[in-house]
Amino acid sequence: MYRTKEVHEKAENTQFVKDFLRGRIRKELFKLGAVALYYTYTAMEEEIERNKDHPDFAPLYFPAELHRHEALARDLKYFYGPEWQSQVSCSQATQRYVDRIHQVGQEDPVLLVAHAYTRYMGDLSGGQVLKKVAQRALKLLPTGEGLEFYHFGAIHSAKAFKQLYRSRMNELELDMETKKRLVDEAVKAFHFNMEVFEELEEIGKTIQEDVLDAGMPVHGAMGGDISKCPYYAAKMAASGGTAYACQLAMAVLRHPTGQVLFATWFAALAGLAAWYLM
Repeated sequence: MYRTKEVHEKAENTQFVKDFLRGRIRKELFKLGAVALYYTYTAMEEEIERNKDHPDFAPLYFPAELHRHEALARDLKYFYGPEWQSQVSCSQATQRYVDRIHQVGQEDPVLLVAHAYTRYMGDLSGGQVLKKVAQRALKLLPTGEGLEFYHFGAIHSAKAFKQLYRSRMNELELDMETKKRLVDEAVKAFHFNMEVFEELEEIGKTIQEDVLDAGMPVHGAMGGDISKCPYYAAKMAASGGTAYACQLAMAVLRHPTGQVLFATWFAALAGLAAWYLM
């Protein structure tokens, strides 16, 4: 319960996330967020390439459909110019996330499934909403420059692809203990993401610039009804790491400021938990 409360408080008190979900974006922080994503996805996709033939990951290898680091590189070129690589660096919080991804990719590749599933499925689920908010607030062109990260051009139906991805996960021959470890690793990934958000919040305190307002809140009116969490039943049936993952999902879903960004991410996390129960 203590860990659940701690993560819950971090989620609801992160100003960077609250502002984004209200449609209020500071361009410099948005750019730094893209930098963090670039290093995160570069690390993850390096390890995916390393393990693309590993029996515990091979069925989930979809580079053309999912890989994001090249799209993020184009976004950074748009924001920073052709010499962008000399202008960006990996932050401390992002480096800890990157180090963990490399560690699991090299030492325990099956855990790479947790990082890939939660990141890609979360981004695929909520990316279009977040793209519209950023596009409007930053006054970017509708042609997509600066927001290529959110565009999955090789996926024609997000719903159908997510169904395919989950069916491929079912092909993995994993025992219950390994599935539990995957859920626990997904929870760790959430902590790393929260550390990045908190770091951006601290950086934001030192930047003097106008806040760009999209003129609309992103969060919906779902309210605090936890029964609206699609994996509530999974939580009720689960125990251990699985129960913890779904408790986290519901704790965040109780708060409107988290309902878009965290709902999509936690839908993936809770989906992994539900898969663990199969």
